[in-house]
Amino acid sequence: MSADFSIRPAGAPVAAPAVEPASGATRQAVSTHLPPAKAVIAAEPARPARNDPLADDSRLSRQMAIDRDAAAIVYKVVDARTGYVVRQYPDDARLRSLAYLRAQDMARRDEARHDTDITA
Repeated sequence: MSADFSIRPAGAPVAAPAVEPASGATRQAVSTHLPPAKAVIAAEPARPARNDPLADDSRLSRQMAIDRDAAAIVYKVVDARTGYVVRQYPDDARLRSLAYLRAQDMARRDEARHDTDITA
């Protein structure tokens, strides 16, 4: 087995297209320069709008609470100015499902206690 190799072009060489000079109509066209008062200028790019409620941390407060029904710790980010909850973990749907499952477990435990015959 040989370690030397060479790379050769495959196929025929491609000819570069020739650039044609501007047509006669283009050379005779009317100039489109406008006076500065009538010229249209591109506006300066504006700062992009941010739809990020966590961008301004100064008005946000972080809170922690215990949801007794779901037996879970709830972390919240609250907008201090409006009082709205910006983020919450776990979310409300998860807390409701945890509370429901916990209530089901408690009901099963209560039934198991009542079914036990302790008389001898």
